[in-house]
Amino acid sequence: MEKKEHYRKHLPHFQQPGQEYFVTWCLKDAVPPKALEAYTFQLKQIISEIEIAQNNHFDELLVADLKTKQTIIRNKYMKAFDELLHIQTKMIIDLSKDENTRIMLDALRFWEGKRLENYTICVMSNHVHWVFRLYDKNEKGEPVWLQDILQSVKRFTANKLNAQENRKGTVWHSESYDTTIRDRKHLYNAINYTLQNPVSAGLLKNWWEWKGTYYGY
Repeated sequence: MEKKEHYRKHLPHFQQPGQEYFVTWCLKDAVPPKALEAYTFQLKQIISEIEIAQNNHFDELLVADLKTKQTIIRNKYMKAFDELLHIQTKMIIDLSKDENTRIMLDALRFWEGKRLENYTICVMSNHVHWVFRLYDKNEKGEPVWLQDILQSVKRFTANKLNAQENRKGTVWHSESYDTTIRDRKHLYNAINYTLQNPVSAGLLKNWWEWKGTYYGY
């Protein structure tokens, strides 16, 4: 795929070297295909409205209002998404198994100090939350794209997990849900959300007890 700052799959994605991100992705079939269809439509619609407003140099207050609406819709999407993941009991692979959690954490930390700085990670049984900052350039002086990092991690972990579980086939949902961190408050909320995910799911009382958690911020 050609590297673009703005690209689309089912959802719109924004990427730029040097940015901070909050990324979530899940196992294949962890969420019913049409469960979030309404939110997906709303997100696509509001993004189109923002693009039209910006391309036609509409009033900045109008654009800001549209972006606020986009944030509200995306937050509702992610809340519904997480709730669906937490009630899912049948999984093609259990990421919370010790060996699988280790595979995930090792892969998510592989580019640490080379192409990114990790803030926090949470590997749940069927999904992953990841907050980090991409470097502007890699060790070869080339731009670091979120697209490349995610493809690398998902491809590597899919192969390792399949080998560990003695299975074949697709492991990950094709879409990742990435948000560019806007400011320090947004970063704090993303980190806190990630750390508290096992607590919110009712799995334990203290986030630091979850073996799938890494905190390096």
